[in-house]
Amino acid sequence: MKVTVNTLQHMAAEGQKIAMLTCYDASFSTLMDDAGVDILLIGDSLGMVMQGEDSTLPVSMPEMEYHTRCVARGAKRAMVLADMPFGSYQESPAQGFANAARLMQAGAHMVKIEGGAFMAETVRFLVQRGVPVCAHIGLTPQFVNTFGGYKVQGKSESDAERLQADARALAEAGASLVLMECVPAALAARISQEIGVPTIGIGAGPDVSGQVLVIYDVLGVYPGKKARFVKNFMAEAHSIQGAVAGYVAAVKDGSFPAAEHCF
Repeated sequence: MKVTVNTLQHMAAEGQKIAMLTCYDASFSTLMDDAGVDILLIGDSLGMVMQGEDSTLPVSMPEMEYHTRCVARGAKRAMVLADMPFGSYQESPAQGFANAARLMQAGAHMVKIEGGAFMAETVRFLVQRGVPVCAHIGLTPQFVNTFGGYKVQGKSESDAERLQADARALAEAGASLVLMECVPAALAARISQEIGVPTIGIGAGPDVSGQVLVIYDVLGVYPGKKARFVKNFMAEAHSIQGAVAGYVAAVKDGSFPAAEHCF
């Protein structure tokens, strides 16, 4: 059965964890689909892990369309979720819809946009026009220059309240998923209990509806210092297929993330 928005809602309601991984090509798409990954995210992280950029900002719409088409060709069961790249939706809801439509036509089933309550109007505009949306809050990499680096968000009481308000506004606007990146585990748990929408975490603790990692991190391919929320599943596997299956199993049984992966 194809994973749909309704599937994700049912999984979250039943306490079944959702496993998401980034994916950028057809070969990995087929492998991940066979391993039981629920959502394949064509992340603008491709700018850093594939192109060697120092942020996600240079990634273009044509690049996202290309990789979305590649991933969609390999996905049979998994949902295909595509990032909206920097500059493709911030100007207006109409701009966001025009570019989201390009990704949907390339094979995406849902698009992801970064930003808090100020993006609620755009989320509502897209959803009303048939585009499911995953909202991304917390550490939003497209805002790296505003944040002054890749830092944990929501540590202070005021910042935590702001993130809670962001999540509520985006859920009320119709977001099908809310992804939280690099936020304290206790805050992510509160938001997940409050908003009534499935939540995905990356560095957001175990008490969310599901987890996402960059596939290269899962395989232990990360130059420089490993992020706290990352686990190298390749170290315990004999193949890439085994590493991906190990990640899926660990997400599903709740053993990942462990305490050492949380803030």
